[in-house]
Amino acid sequence: MASSAARTKTITPPPSVPADGAAVQSEKARLVLAGARAVFLANGYSAATTDMIQQAAGVSKSTVYSHYPNKETLFIAVVEAECERFLQTIRKCEFSEKRLADNLSAIAHGYLELLLSPDGMALYRAVVSEAPRFPELGRRFYLAGPNAMIDAVEEALEAAESRGDVDLGGIGRNSAASLFVSMVRGDAQMQCLTHPESPASAAQRDRWAKDAVTAFLRAFQKAPK
Repeated sequence: MASSAARTKTITPPPSVPADGAAVQSEKARLVLAGARAVFLANGYSAATTDMIQQAAGVSKSTVYSHYPNKETLFIAVVEAECERFLQTIRKCEFSEKRLADNLSAIAHGYLELLLSPDGMALYRAVVSEAPRFPELGRRFYLAGPNAMIDAVEEALEAAESRGDVDLGGIGRNSAASLFVSMVRGDAQMQCLTHPESPASAAQRDRWAKDAVTAFLRAFQKAPK
């Protein structure tokens, strides 16, 4: 492969439309990123090529290289964009001030919907397979995924503790939150990873979420006085 310096070509907006130049460049960058996302999720990192990304984006090869100098930077950009999308979804969860069960259910359903979606499964496979090559990206993915879920559960448990609704048995909020996230993910993720031809239905996701919430509350929720 030629060096990125040799293949990079700066696209200069026409002088007659300077006000629109930044918008055009931004739109082209968005197209490149969208094309890269489609290619990486469908083929993984190793099998993807910049030619495939260029074709998926519908732009010239020089446009691809003017925004992203190589495949590695494109992959990192795609994963970081997906991580941010995941975090935004978690932040949109509306928590009840009084019902821990509702909060845990909202978190579990949101997590499973993203985690077990075709794109979620494809992204997980791509990141895990390339984590040795991109260790920092693997850590970023963990922070935006499982760790973000743990933080959300910990927040819900903190509120429940302040109301006297739960007894965490001395293990602490972080360990209890980590346990809940593991219960939600449970066998569901492994089933979907090993049976890609049979994606999880909404009914299956609902059952997995309900089972995790029920088991967790039985272990830690105090009986009403």
